[in-house]
Amino acid sequence: MTEENAIRMFKCLADKSRLQILKSLAVEDMYVELLAERLNLTPATISFHLRKLSEIDAVKSYKTQYYTMYSLCQDTFAVKILDILKEQSDEADLQEKREQAYRKKVIDAFFEYGKLKSIPAQRKKERIVLEEIAKAFQPGRIYSEREVNILIADFHDDFCTIRRDMISERLMDRDERGYWLIPQ
Repeated sequence: MTEENAIRMFKCLADKSRLQILKSLAVEDMYVELLAERLNLTPATISFHLRKLSEIDAVKSYKTQYYTMYSLCQDTFAVKILDILKEQSDEADLQEKREQAYRKKVIDAFFEYGKLKSIPAQRKKERIVLEEIAKAFQPGRIYSEREVNILIADFHDDFCTIRRDMISERLMDRDERGYWLIPQ
C-alpha cells in the first residue's frame, strides 16, 4: 500500500459511522436499508459512507435479486500497519535534502575558515558540529589523549569540552588504551 493510499484509508476510517458499517459488514454482507436500520442512520447517509468506503477499496458491491449487497474487502485490511510504516516514504528524498541543507546552514554558521567560532548551546546543532570535527579522526585507530587534544585544538581552543562532549554524544569512546571513533 502506498503512502498516499494509506493516508486516504486512515482519513476515511476516521469516522465512527464508517467504522460501524465496516463492523457490520465484517459479520455479514448487507444492503443499504438493512445497514440504515441497524445503525439508526438514513439510507442516504449509509450510501454516502459506502461510496467513501468503496473509493478506498474497503467495501465492494454485488447484485442479488433486486438488492445491491455490500461486503467487506478482506484483502484491504490484511495489510499490517507496521508494513505501511516501514514502506519508503514519498518524501524521504525531500526530508534528506532538508536535513543536508540544515546541516550545511549550521556548519556555515559555526565554522569560519575551518575553525569553530563557538560551541553551540543547542544540542542538535552541537551534535552536527561534533560530527564535523569527528571527520578529522580515522576510524579504527586508537588515539592518545594528547593526539585527540591536538586534533580538536585545530578546530577550537576548548578541546577539553569538545572531547568530553564527543564522548557523551557517543561519537568517541575511551579506555586505558586511549580514544577511538565509534562507528556510526
